[in-house]
Amino acid sequence: MKKLKLYSTNLQADTVSFSEALLKGIALDRGLYMPEEVPTFTMEEIDAFSDMEYFEIAYEVIKKFLVGEIEDTVLYELVKDAYNYDVPLEKVVDSKYILRLDQGPTASFKDFAARMMGRLMNYYLSKENKSLLILTATSGDTGSAIANAYYGLNNIKVVVLYPETEVTNRQRKQMTTLGENVQIIAVDGKFDDCQAMVKEAFADRDLDHLNLSSANSINIGRLIPQTVYYFWAFAKLRKGTADDDIIFSVPSGNFGDMMGGVLAMKMGLPVKKFVIATNNNDVFPVFMKTGIYSKIEPSRNCISSAMNVGHPSNMSRLMALYGGVMNEKGEILTLPDMDEMNKEIHAVSISEEETRSTIKETWRNHNVLLEPHGSVGWAGMLDYLKENPEADDQLCVSLETAHPAKFPEEIIKILNIDPELPKSLEGLEDKVEHYDFLKNEYTDFKNYLLKKY
Repeated sequence: MKKLKLYSTNLQADTVSFSEALLKGIALDRGLYMPEEVPTFTMEEIDAFSDMEYFEIAYEVIKKFLVGEIEDTVLYELVKDAYNYDVPLEKVVDSKYILRLDQGPTASFKDFAARMMGRLMNYYLSKENKSLLILTATSGDTGSAIANAYYGLNNIKVVVLYPETEVTNRQRKQMTTLGENVQIIAVDGKFDDCQAMVKEAFADRDLDHLNLSSANSINIGRLIPQTVYYFWAFAKLRKGTADDDIIFSVPSGNFGDMMGGVLAMKMGLPVKKFVIATNNNDVFPVFMKTGIYSKIEPSRNCISSAMNVGHPSNMSRLMALYGGVMNEKGEILTLPDMDEMNKEIHAVSISEEETRSTIKETWRNHNVLLEPHGSVGWAGMLDYLKENPEADDQLCVSLETAHPAKFPEEIIKILNIDPELPKSLEGLEDKVEHYDFLKNEYTDFKNYLLKKY
């Protein structure tokens, strides 16, 4: 197999190798990296996954993208080290399951990408004796996952920006109580503002000497590990019949999780439908209905805070997969194949009222505890099944992206239940926080970086 090459979605930058894309984070033309060819599996290869552990499937999937980039034995050890926790599939009713991605070290699905990406970055940097300054924006769980995954690494420093008033106390404390090589900054703005500042820094030639990179889902190194749990869910739940296609429902904000799933489908995973469920930030569901893409500025504040994104960065990647071109500003230069997108994707916006009522009804009817993001995903799946009753017997998996204990205020308000803390969240309340504050001004952020680093 030949070495994978990646191109920029803005089509104005040279192609690069995976390691170059991983360490750059974003292309020089501000586009996002995508593989020129998506590697594929045969159904025979996918069938074999049913007898494998999670890390073994991860090894097989990630290896497809890293041909010629890293020795197989090294990759195997990195993957085995990254995925040393459970990935439960919880049956709710009939053929409807929840994929619980909340058992990692920060109780969030972001652990799956952050831990693998951190290990790969560290491997390449150590080989080349280089260092990086990671800039990342978070709407909730990304920051804590990245901060924990990179904490203590000698050749990587991390700066995380978050919207001051739009993360929960526990989400914030998972980031601000680490210190060492991790710097946290509260921004007087929205997630989209934080993300815009990070992107502008990458394009600022005055900061070239800082050797900047990204750990947001704009980095291809985040997406590739996120394809794995879609293969895992299918491998463990498949019926082994001719009608074996699976339906996934993905609560979506910046669309990195969703892109991991769509990539898995393009790699050969037999997916009948992807349900893309957003909160009130409905830019994508509106686009799917109208063909018109209009950013939401400022983004709408919802209880599913990690999904408060008015212009998902990964939209340009989704457009590219379906033959379209979108620049970093959200302008569509070439419309994607809308018929194909609608055939494979069901997009729906879930209101705050629906989010809360779904948490309540799922607990009452099935004794299953969802948090706001997982509730959006489950409600999206129910919406699809209501519109398509013929699919009711189909295998359906909805993603639970964070542990309910990360959102105690909302769960207590809805159910009068204080979720039990997982071990990863124990003791947070007593730890001392350290973080800085910046206004929503790029020049302030730039000066901060120049002065500190």
